[in-house]
Amino acid sequence: METLVHAPVLARFGYAVSDPTRAQVLLALAEAPSYPSDLADNIGVSRQSMSNHLTCLRGCGLVVAVPDGRRSRYELADERLGHALKDLLGVVLAVDPACCAPNGACVA
Repeated sequence: METLVHAPVLARFGYAVSDPTRAQVLLALAEAPSYPSDLADNIGVSRQSMSNHLTCLRGCGLVVAVPDGRRSRYELADERLGHALKDLLGVVLAVDPACCAPNGACVA
């Protein structure tokens, strides 16, 4: 394992939330720990897709799997991530539609 701080942490976080499904997973886990099958059902993706997203989030160091009998429950790796996500939801941005597509992608 490698420990990251400052800009690399923001880069990993930015990559994670750049995908709508991963962003939804992080928001759900900010509310409460959950099992992959429940996350998949609640978000409306296949279990395989959810597994792939959780693997990505785990690799980025944002979530951890906690053994629970024969299953694993997922939660945010650091409770401060939940606070950060909730703070970001309150941000209002003034964007130039000529530079940013509705999905947030830069068009210039």
